[in-house]
Amino acid sequence: MTKTSIICPGGDNSTAIFAGIKEMPTGTVFILATESSAKEAYSSKSELAKFKIEAKIISIKGDLWESVFREVGELAANHSSNIMVNVGATRDSTLQCIVTCAAFVNGIRAFGVSPKGELMLLPVLKFSYYRFLTDRKMQLLRVLDNPECCASLNELSKKTGMSLPLVSYHVNGNRNSEGLIGLGLAETSGKRKNISVQLSPLGKMLVRGYVKIPKEKKNSN
Repeated sequence: MTKTSIICPGGDNSTAIFAGIKEMPTGTVFILATESSAKEAYSSKSELAKFKIEAKIISIKGDLWESVFREVGELAANHSSNIMVNVGATRDSTLQCIVTCAAFVNGIRAFGVSPKGELMLLPVLKFSYYRFLTDRKMQLLRVLDNPECCASLNELSKKTGMSLPLVSYHVNGNRNSEGLIGLGLAETSGKRKNISVQLSPLGKMLVRGYVKIPKEKKNSN
């Protein structure tokens, strides 16, 4: 029987952790322990060991978004389809939100746990941003990853060598094609001619490789 590896953010809700392993054959439990949940995470690891369930502690340090996305992306790449996320393993609502997003963009199944201990499969569907990203959009994302860029679309145009209308098309999109803003990968600030462009948190995760890259062919338009 194939065993499922389970990602448990926080590790501070042992009741939800055990609710998950009772419902499915469990292999390794990966506990993403933050600084505030470390003590409870190690306690959960000790409890799991009593039932001969291997648990590995992964320390989440620095920026919470980046660290969670990086670790979930690596686990997704290494464990293919035999992995799930137990969102209920933490009582931290912010961490729940971040790990759910990380599961979504990496195509990992996720579940929550009700107060009665019942598992609830979340509608996290396999979805790849790379399906919508052309080579030029990826080029724009990489340029935007420079914190000194970009004070305007015109500056972005000069740094990429693309025409201003083409840059505007890839950033803003149109009725037939979503741009980086519509995909949630870039953000703008300012008004009229003084509009600056920056990567969104999700854009940073993607361009820095914290989202699993599927083997898909992208077009260059």
